[in-house]
Amino acid sequence: MAMVKDIDVRDTRHCETTALGVLLRHEGLDLSEPMLFGLGSGLSFIYWDSKNMGFPFLGGRVKPFELTRNLAAALGLELRVEETTSPRKAWQNVAAPLDAGRPVGLQLDSYHLDYFGTKAHFGGHVVAMYGYDDQHAYLVDTAPQGGAVTTSLAALARARAERGPMTARHRSFTLTAPSGPPSPRDRIIPAIKACADAFLNPPIVNLGHRGIEKTAQQVPKWLRRAADPREDLPRAAALMEKAGTGGALFRNLYRDFLAESARLIDSGHLRTGHRLYAEAAVLWTQVAELITTAGETGDPEPLTRAGSLLHDLHRVEHDAMRALSML
Repeated sequence: MAMVKDIDVRDTRHCETTALGVLLRHEGLDLSEPMLFGLGSGLSFIYWDSKNMGFPFLGGRVKPFELTRNLAAALGLELRVEETTSPRKAWQNVAAPLDAGRPVGLQLDSYHLDYFGTKAHFGGHVVAMYGYDDQHAYLVDTAPQGGAVTTSLAALARARAERGPMTARHRSFTLTAPSGPPSPRDRIIPAIKACADAFLNPPIVNLGHRGIEKTAQQVPKWLRRAADPREDLPRAAALMEKAGTGGALFRNLYRDFLAESARLIDSGHLRTGHRLYAEAAVLWTQVAELITTAGETGDPEPLTRAGSLLHDLHRVEHDAMRALSML
């Protein structure tokens, strides 16, 4: 048995920033969830569809674990990552730091976790683990999933061993803060500019601002694309609004990061970016509501309106990132 003391559980919404907050507060570095998301250059967009997928997926962030790597680089943190195909070695990689009094981050498939509310495979889920006994693992997840939660060791092993999209090989990680970490304030502008550059210059049409424009073209066709519109469309909308992000495809988190940054840095470009992302967050929620309505009613007209709003969103977010790129 091992249990890390004085774990601070917050009212957080995104799995990766939730876990990062737990690990960094244990290191004496206390940052808000929006600040963690922004310093990790976490905002992005992807329209993901393929023949073997039941329905398209919309993502509003960078790929799993990229945020963690970005944040560690920005703040000069020592990021130690362990991966293995051996379940026995995977457990040793987790038990050793816990036995030494240090919480551990885990990437796993949330489908197998006992407490998880939505039974759908998602291999990019991240939790912080702060203890174990003979039967259970003690974890910190997002507030909607319960905050401080437990799952059986057997369920945890299955979640870590799962293979498929976005999974990792029993990935675990720890973070160590240097004795004199750089001021988060000094890293805000580089993080924003890196995020804006990636968003404005995506390598393929499915990503960044081009991905939003593609989504605007595809969403009006979703009733025909769906095998079961009454199930597929509301589920896609729920993933946009409720899947641990605080809603609005991560735009709420980035809006709040820009607001916090604007209190620290006097910049017209920063204020413009904040104003436009506040607008974008509202529009994304409206898009999700229209997609739900279309699925529930079978009426294509809400999808036509959603497509029009997505064209507006492409313009709003492109303008926001252009302003932020000029910081």
